[in-house]
Amino acid sequence: MVAAEHAEVREVLNVRADQAVFRPLPYNPGNGVTAGVWRVTGGDRSAVLKVLTRTKETGVAWAASNDPRHWNFWRREAYVYRSGLAQVWQRHGIRAPRLLECAERPDGDVALWLEDVPGEPATAWSFARHVDHAHRLGTAQGAVGAGEDTPWLSRGFLRDYISGQTTGQDLLDADEAWRHPLIRRHFPPGLREDMVRLHHDRAWFLTVMESLPRALSHLDQWPANLRSDGTGAGVLLDWAFTGDGALGEDLGNYLPDCVFDLFLPAADLPGLAKTAYDAYVQGLRQSGWRGDERLVRLGVCASAVKYDWLTALMLARADEEQVAYGGEDTVPAGLRYRERGLTLAFLAEWAAEARLLAPLLGFPEAPSGR
Repeated sequence: MVAAEHAEVREVLNVRADQAVFRPLPYNPGNGVTAGVWRVTGGDRSAVLKVLTRTKETGVAWAASNDPRHWNFWRREAYVYRSGLAQVWQRHGIRAPRLLECAERPDGDVALWLEDVPGEPATAWSFARHVDHAHRLGTAQGAVGAGEDTPWLSRGFLRDYISGQTTGQDLLDADEAWRHPLIRRHFPPGLREDMVRLHHDRAWFLTVMESLPRALSHLDQWPANLRSDGTGAGVLLDWAFTGDGALGEDLGNYLPDCVFDLFLPAADLPGLAKTAYDAYVQGLRQSGWRGDERLVRLGVCASAVKYDWLTALMLARADEEQVAYGGEDTVPAGLRYRERGLTLAFLAEWAAEARLLAPLLGFPEAPSGR
């Protein structure tokens, strides 16, 4: 442990450094912004330590950026916490962990010491609790502006994020990849045509998403980044991508991610998506938002483009061991491919709805199918 960590432990936990226990927590090791995440306990106190860095190079899929507008700007999360922006939705029932300490280290890294939230993770939430979160999210995004004047909020997240996801794209048109037993057995009929069309329509979908009403967006909402604080509020973690998004984009990310990592069964997704969408719109209206609801629906449906890359990735990794989130366990390949295949088919329905809805709202028609 370096001297800086010794001082941080004393400040946050009020114990000597040799009395503190560091336990690693799951995070995305391929993100060059994150050096590591730990739960640190000492005496009767605990905290979560997240170290932000710009110098990580080994095993990095997402390089850190020094550009404050870039989707992976390495200092953004520190700015979100230190500015108070992370608590901007708190009165609507969604908050961030409390910032206990933000320490600039001599090596240039930034140490975020955060509240260790003890509540139930959203990975174990009930159907009704997910719907309640959607309602709170609608209320929050309807009431809070988009934050246009904040120089370090991300801009163009969706386009830049998707452009960096290229694994397996050459397999979308490869007959052999689609004949793999996992794919043949677990991907629904017609999915190939739908996903190839989504890929070829990607530029149209991105243009639609960038033209919709804006909202301050978290841009990484999924059950592993959310938990209850025990009082009914949701505590949202990992604000590293925070910035400009389309109204409905966060919800369009959250719902399929409930299934992609096996937190909910795919069979529940259609019912959850309908009920959660209705709750989100109700929250918008209760906050005073008076826009055209069809624009919100378009934002949710067109956000299916965020997962354009996932089909190609599944084709590329069909022969690999299927690792669960966090990297410590594996999941049955058949289960993962069945659930993801059904979810991708659901997203194809969203994409089809977006193609029909957009021209009614003044957008150009989508390119014709292949």
